[in-house]
Amino acid sequence: MSMLEGIVESRSHPIAVVEDVASDNNWSFERSGEDEITIVAKGEWTDYQLSFTWMGEIEALHLACAFDMKVPEPRLADVQKLIGLINEQMWIGHFDVWTQNGVVMFRHALVLAGVPASGRQCEAVLASALDSCERYFPAFQFVIWAGKSAREAMESAMFETTGEA
Repeated sequence: MSMLEGIVESRSHPIAVVEDVASDNNWSFERSGEDEITIVAKGEWTDYQLSFTWMGEIEALHLACAFDMKVPEPRLADVQKLIGLINEQMWIGHFDVWTQNGVVMFRHALVLAGVPASGRQCEAVLASALDSCERYFPAFQFVIWAGKSAREAMESAMFETTGEA
């Protein structure tokens, strides 16, 4: 195999495809290995840390999107109830809270099963993660910082506004 063939083949690796998407969007990113990349994307509410991991044994590209919000122990049960309500509304992906460190994150896996990853697929997964986090970030804040119930926070998150003031 020539050196050029190796370069072309390496760009078909799912993490290389994600790296190209990050570059195209001018997002900062860091490759922590051949099968991992972390991207920082600025949102309306906060910055999001998106970690992609290629899991070759199951041919899946895993995404974990975390944001700077720690769940204090006294609010953990209400946040878990909120996550249940949110996940009922989700078509793809889901939210989790890592109880050992109180971090809320959105997770999704793109199963490729022998099909090469495309930029469009990776962009769609990334957009879904960012859209979901942006939509529900205020609900998490309502539960954690305002002491609202999961149901109250969910109702406020589902409230759609139109236009601009």
